[in-house]
Amino acid sequence: MSTKIRLQRGGTTNRPFYRFIVTPETSPRDCKFIEKIGTFDPLLPKTDPARIKLDKERVAYWLSVGAVPTERVAMIISNLGIANDNTAIKKILKRREKSIKDRQAAIEAKKAAEAAVKAKEEADAKAEADKVAAEKAAAEAPAPAAETAPAEEAKA
Repeated sequence: MSTKIRLQRGGTTNRPFYRFIVTPETSPRDCKFIEKIGTFDPLLPKTDPARIKLDKERVAYWLSVGAVPTERVAMIISNLGIANDNTAIKKILKRREKSIKDRQAAIEAKKAAEAAVKAKEEADAKAEADKVAAEKAAAEAPAPAAETAPAEEAKA
């Protein structure tokens, strides 16, 4: 049976409170659990020591027997300095960094494509304006001298 270390949500609406639990991998988020190993209160300031209470010995034990933390739990565990040498946590954090870089690259590519479209539209608009200005200038220009000369010869 494969186990996970995950967060179980508690609290009321707009007042979340989480428990760190060890549970079978296939169980839903708020299911029965094998063991509660800590709590997390996101409403407390980040510097408050009561924000994250975690039994480090039990976390190390469960990681040693093969429990896999979720991405959020892996971040919290690594920030606390627990089991930094654990390969599962390293893999999860690398995958998270890669997904963040991929998202940023996609956003930059989208911005570049939008900028290219905008530049093309501006170039097309400028070319159209130049074309209209050239046509207007041609229409307003006086008739060429060659057309007026034969009329003068006809009078003579």
